[in-house]
Amino acid sequence: MMQTTLKQILAIAFSLTIALLSANTHAQAQDGYTDLIDGVSLDGWNIIGSANWVIGKGIVEGNKPSGFLVSSKSYRNFIIRAEFWAESNTNSGIFIRCQDPNKVTAGKAYEINIWDTRPGQEYSTGAIVDIAKVNPIHKAGGRWNTMEITANGPQLKVMMNGVLTVTDARDSKFSEGLIALQSAGGIIKFRKLQIKPI
Repeated sequence: MMQTTLKQILAIAFSLTIALLSANTHAQAQDGYTDLIDGVSLDGWNIIGSANWVIGKGIVEGNKPSGFLVSSKSYRNFIIRAEFWAESNTNSGIFIRCQDPNKVTAGKAYEINIWDTRPGQEYSTGAIVDIAKVNPIHKAGGRWNTMEITANGPQLKVMMNGVLTVTDARDSKFSEGLIALQSAGGIIKFRKLQIKPI
C-alpha cells in the first residue's frame, strides 16, 4: 500500500515537472529569442586574445584586456537583446556579422560600442563605430544597461535603455557573420545575451 502511494506521488511529481518544462519551452518559443550565454559555461563561444573571462552567478565577465568571446555560429538577420554592466572607463563592445573568427576588428564587423570615455565621443557607447554616430551621448558606466541591436539586411538599429541611439543606419558591407563580445579594458559584465532571427 505504502509503495503504491509513493509510486503515485512520484508519478504526479514527474507529470507536474514535465508540464512546467513544457510551459516554459512554449513561452520561449512564443518570444522567439534564444539565449546565447547561460552564465555557467562558455558553450557555443571561442576565446581569442588574452582577456580573462569569468563565468558564474548567471554572469559572463571580462576583466582584463585584450580579447573576445566569438560565437561558433554565424547569423544573418536578427535582433539581439543584451544586459550589461560597465565601469565608466570600460572599453568593450558587441561585434556583429564578424568576418574573421580569429581577428575581430571594426573593419571586419559592425562594432556596437560600449566605451563612455572613447576619444571621439561621436562613436562612444551606443554608436556603430565608423558607421553611425550617437547623438546625444549616452553613458553606461556604473550601472546595468539594456541594449537592443537590430540587423535586417543593410538596415542597422541600436536602442540603449529604451532610447534609440542609432535610428536607421544603412550599410551593406557585411550581410552575415559571427557575434563577438569584447574585453579591451576595465570590467564588462553580461547577464543576458539573446538573439531572435528576423
